[in-house]
Amino acid sequence: MDKVVLLADSKSNAWGFAEKIKDYIGQEHSVNVPLDGILTKEFRNGEFKPYVPDNMRRKRVYFIQDSTKDPCRWWIELQLMKDLLLSSSTEEQTFVLPDLLWDRQDRKDKSHVPISARALANSLSFPHPISRVISMDLHAAQIQGFYDASLPYDNLYSFPAVISFLKDIKNIDLENLVVVSPDAGGVRRAKAFAKRAKSRYPIAFIYKDKDEDTGEILATTFVGDVKDKRAIIIDDKIDSGNTQIEAAELLKENGALELYAYGTHGLFTEGIEKFRKYFQFIATSNTHNRIFKEGISIVDVSPVFAEAIYRAHTGESISDLFK
Repeated sequence: MDKVVLLADSKSNAWGFAEKIKDYIGQEHSVNVPLDGILTKEFRNGEFKPYVPDNMRRKRVYFIQDSTKDPCRWWIELQLMKDLLLSSSTEEQTFVLPDLLWDRQDRKDKSHVPISARALANSLSFPHPISRVISMDLHAAQIQGFYDASLPYDNLYSFPAVISFLKDIKNIDLENLVVVSPDAGGVRRAKAFAKRAKSRYPIAFIYKDKDEDTGEILATTFVGDVKDKRAIIIDDKIDSGNTQIEAAELLKENGALELYAYGTHGLFTEGIEKFRKYFQFIATSNTHNRIFKEGISIVDVSPVFAEAIYRAHTGESISDLFK
């Protein structure tokens, strides 16, 4: 991997994540991959200019972006880094996006709105595509189809790391467990989790009938059986947490004994205090590299990204990681 360079903003939350990737590759594969920092000049009017001091010519660059940044700045930084790396004569340009922002806007839910996830894909694919995108637990797997065929997209899964993490937690009882999706769209995600747990956990989900024009929820239906069982709610994102809490209330009404929650990308935009009333255990990954107070468990998924980067470079199968 002599041509490989990891690249990240040294003043962002992505730097610590990039350091973990570098350390993993060094420890597990005995390869010292350089990690270079990006310098940024800020202008008084809000414009900014990224700068990479080191020579990137003919390098295979893995740019690790910070998912905690403002979504608009996050997107503009991708465009500027794309231009920077292509004009620097790099051999390959891979964007490592732990959480792909804008991915919840993956379809037209009403007239006269953009499909923002597609617009993002087009900005990375055209007129000159970067080499590859690597992210984790997309909101909808079909988003990969928005990307041009010349731009491979690797959607990694956090579930193997989550399951290993849960098995090491003493106060979590994984017997008599039901895997729950808080909406019908996440059933495949719940099935994937249950399959990789290798325990044949039953699946349940919540169906919400929404008004097509306003998005207002008209009726909620629970499908499955959680009576006298423990339930774990699986989701790609925890934003305000209202979706998970509404699901928790419904599960309790249907007789669930204990409730656990896991969301890969933990935003917690309304804090974490309100979760304590409903859940015996709450976990998220470190794709956002936030530091939480007591009450949120963090699953380190940097080894999954590190292994994917190593395999992408050596030509080994990435999908074998998740079998």
